[in-house]
Amino acid sequence: MIDPRTVQVVFADLQDSIVALSRTNSPAAIRRSAGVLGQVAQALDIPFSVSAAPRPGGPGTIAELPEAAPYVRGGPSCWDDRPWRDAVAARGRDTLVLCGVTSEIVVLHTALDARADGYDVIVPVDACGGMSERTETAALRRIEAAGATVTSVASLVTDMVRDFTDPPPPPGHHRTARPDEPARVRKVLTPFPEEDP
Repeated sequence: MIDPRTVQVVFADLQDSIVALSRTNSPAAIRRSAGVLGQVAQALDIPFSVSAAPRPGGPGTIAELPEAAPYVRGGPSCWDDRPWRDAVAARGRDTLVLCGVTSEIVVLHTALDARADGYDVIVPVDACGGMSERTETAALRRIEAAGATVTSVASLVTDMVRDFTDPPPPPGHHRTARPDEPARVRKVLTPFPEEDP
């Protein structure tokens, strides 16, 4: 079980021109999954940040993300951007949920750097995209070998919210978040976006 009070979400390079490059997950599926993750973050009061690669005409983040000013960085890892890294550290939450495109570049390098700095890292692969099945698989293996967790948005959310009942839990039942969270999260997950054929 994951305590949402320890979590922050990182949306990395989820930009129109970059998401379109994914060959392992359709751009539509990435947009849906990242959008659901953003809605859940807002429903559970989980802080999030948007990190973007410099692009001609500006960052151009996908419309499905929650509103946030992106941190524009110059390197392959979000960790290379000092203002972003300082903002992440200031939140005092040691679990990073990291998604983005491409899995082989920004997701890989950010995950490895965060693990090296002592953060727990969770990568929901349905909100990520890679350049090829072979290279993405290699990147995800490196991420797991570094001690990070690879999962899906639905699995992640149900690890954070284990009680979907509307009434308050019985006495002695452990609650990790706000009493109205089950209805708010159920609304976001129902129906959860299906994968593209």
